[in-house]
Amino acid sequence: MTVSYRWADSADYDVLGEVIFDAVRNGPSLYDEAQRHAWLSAPKSGPDWHQHLAVQSVAVAETCDTIVGLMSLTQDGYLDFAFIRPAYQGTGIFRKLFAMIFELAVSQRHSKILVHASLMAQPAFSAMGFENLKKETVDLNGQDLDRFEMQLFIVR
Repeated sequence: MTVSYRWADSADYDVLGEVIFDAVRNGPSLYDEAQRHAWLSAPKSGPDWHQHLAVQSVAVAETCDTIVGLMSLTQDGYLDFAFIRPAYQGTGIFRKLFAMIFELAVSQRHSKILVHASLMAQPAFSAMGFENLKKETVDLNGQDLDRFEMQLFIVR
């Protein structure tokens, strides 16, 4: 399997919504089906979704011109999205996408990267050096979902 990495452009945005949907709804999870549905009932797409991504830097992983993973960083150093299609989880894609995001954060002179990590993503972020700030429960469409607020300081 050959995986290539690049920065997304607006033509990718609807596919990115499908990648997130696939990861949330079909991947391994510590959330039950009702929680997954509340988190994401359909793939994100359309003008509001495009505007949300347009102000972020989005790194993508692809095989044979098919996007299989993404990770994004906002202008203020918040890691907004980190999703890998289930068939590609555990293959090192997360680590390589994070390396792109980390390099970008350094080049933009951020002092830290913040993330709200799902129960499944928390161990991967911990492995990258993030520390847990707090565990929190958020209400999404009537379902309680646990997550972790985490940070990674960038040392120069």
